[in-house]
Amino acid sequence: MTEGSTAAVNGAGEAASSGNLLFGPQPNVAGAAGYPDAPPRMGFFTDTSVCIGCKACEVACKEWNSVPEDGLELTGMSYDNTQGLGADTWRHVAFIEQRKPLGGQEPGVGHGGFDVFEAARQLGTSPSSPGPGATAPSPESAPAGAPAGEISPVSPDGRTELRWLMSSDVCKHCTHAACLDVCPTGALFRTEFGTVVVQEDVCNGCGYCVPACPYGVIDQRKGDGRVWKCTLCYDRLGVGMEPACAKACPTDSIQFGPLEELRERAAARVAQLHAAGVTDARLYGESPDDGVGGDGAFFLLLDEPEVYGLPPDPVVTTRDLPAMWKHAATAAVSLAALAVASFVRRPR
Repeated sequence: MTEGSTAAVNGAGEAASSGNLLFGPQPNVAGAAGYPDAPPRMGFFTDTSVCIGCKACEVACKEWNSVPEDGLELTGMSYDNTQGLGADTWRHVAFIEQRKPLGGQEPGVGHGGFDVFEAARQLGTSPSSPGPGATAPSPESAPAGAPAGEISPVSPDGRTELRWLMSSDVCKHCTHAACLDVCPTGALFRTEFGTVVVQEDVCNGCGYCVPACPYGVIDQRKGDGRVWKCTLCYDRLGVGMEPACAKACPTDSIQFGPLEELRERAAARVAQLHAAGVTDARLYGESPDDGVGGDGAFFLLLDEPEVYGLPPDPVVTTRDLPAMWKHAATAAVSLAALAVASFVRRPR
């Protein structure tokens, strides 16, 4: 740990740092946490439109950080065998199956009355069906909306394909991190890169941070009691290396770099997808004006956040602390005044 990190940990928490707010935009996160000459804020941009669900990020994260095996229990709903983020799953790849086309890539596709299991039984049974023996349609026989001479997404009998939404979820490293604000021991601290890291040897297992997280990311390890989560590979950042998950991603779905550059790149990617007809593409967590002041790890999604298991409008849970203390003080003063008045008016 650097001297700056130690100084930040010894403070009373991020909320007590000079110039830091509990909510709203914060352009200099590291500076507000006590780093006067901090490097640019680093983060993740996850482009779910190119995620192939390979789980290389999950494996790389576990290997580099020595994260224990987490059960590998299939949900029964998809190929997802980690189910969600937790103390033993710092990266989680979600598999979401939908009966709808991927933007403009499958024009004219309808899914009414489509039977997935019947379609699976028919695979490879006709020249037009994907599977062994499938052939490309001739220019004369290509269905409407399908380019001639290529495998069509729509078969002559009207059968259509589904789409998979895949997304690698991770700790958001919020601008205003409620987990950090409520930590009584300083186990959670802000690094000079603007990320939020847990010191396991300082954590006392109180669990205050678990309900404080608006994303439900941080979690206590069974049989241990301490909390664990993504560190954005703080040890690798310190020597100029990129996080293990981003290094392992074969499609660059997980992109790492200075946060401002990633936001510009993400905006350009959304514009590109919209131009290609994928009008549902949107960014999630990139705006400094959202309820957590913007995330250090944000996403390009192809559907509503709820589809991916993300809250639609996350808000830092410590935002209303000043108002709560004000109301509590007012109530205490009122009770004290009533007590004094009752004694003054008491007959002698």
